[in-house]
Amino acid sequence: MTQATTAPTRSRRAPRKARKHKGLKITLIVILVLLLAAGGTAWWFWSHLNGNIKGVDINKALGEDRPEKLPTSGQNLLVLGSDSRAGAENKKLGGAVGVSGARSDTALVVHIPEGRDKAVAVSIPRDTLVTRPDCTKGDGSTVAGRDRVMFNSVYSQVGPACVVKTVEKMSGVRIDHYLEINFAGFKGLVDAIGGVNIDVKEPIHDKKTGLDVDAGPHKFDGTESLKFVRTRYSLSDGTDLSRIGLQQQFLMALLKEVKSQDLLGSPTSAYKIANSATAALTTDDELASLTSLAKFARSMNGVDPDTMETVMLPVEYDKIDHNRVVAVKSRADALWKAIREDTPIPESAKKSPALGQG
Repeated sequence: MTQATTAPTRSRRAPRKARKHKGLKITLIVILVLLLAAGGTAWWFWSHLNGNIKGVDINKALGEDRPEKLPTSGQNLLVLGSDSRAGAENKKLGGAVGVSGARSDTALVVHIPEGRDKAVAVSIPRDTLVTRPDCTKGDGSTVAGRDRVMFNSVYSQVGPACVVKTVEKMSGVRIDHYLEINFAGFKGLVDAIGGVNIDVKEPIHDKKTGLDVDAGPHKFDGTESLKFVRTRYSLSDGTDLSRIGLQQQFLMALLKEVKSQDLLGSPTSAYKIANSATAALTTDDELASLTSLAKFARSMNGVDPDTMETVMLPVEYDKIDHNRVVAVKSRADALWKAIREDTPIPESAKKSPALGQG
């Protein structure tokens, strides 16, 4: 994806004040945490689910030039929702004609403090302009770094390890683990639980995604859910920043639906959902087995999604390309410092000028 070099013709309008939603796309991790033990009791269940998981060797690609792992820094995960068009199902769900490859459609840095009693999820807007460092591709070749690239293009241009490296360079936060889910996996997960109830806040008539719904309560299947979380241009402000709000609302509803089904009391349902999730899951090599995921899950037993704090990287509109945003350095620095040092995030670091906040 190439970045635009001219200002847009559409007038910029500041989005409505962002709502504070808790949970975010950490929901996927929470679901896996709850389901793996319940769905993998029989050996053949375990073997099948274990074979579903794909792993990438992040550590080898990153080498030694990484942020220091501080003794009090807890665990940090990079969670990506990929818009990969690989495979017939992903191409169909992706929708765009002539689009190939993949981008990181959503990105979260999830910080789990020491003690595992609370988590923080930091959303990185896909349109953020970042400096991509020198990176090594999967085939061993090197790609030179470049300034002012769109964050979601790093995945397609160089691969997941470079996304991790880019996040580490911009934040100074050591990323311990990587998790990714694609279009088809998202759809399959929602369909496996029988759909998700959503209270749509405003009518959505989106020609790009094909979603056409009035305001009010709706039950979305997997395909409709994917359209909902990808909706952007038909919203009142038409920005990617407001789409983040939709994604937060949806995934809180997803978690609520999972909890309402008492999946721990239904191994059959648990296995069905775990099968859908693991089939679409890519992790770093250290997590690429049910044994490793289960061990990590046990370490997160004390995390309550209802107490999770959701923060968006503080951004403002770029002065050269008004279709893009850039991090507000002072606020972003304060945010990442709090994550690194496992301290409360300052209120100023939770506000983004692009959202009309401060």
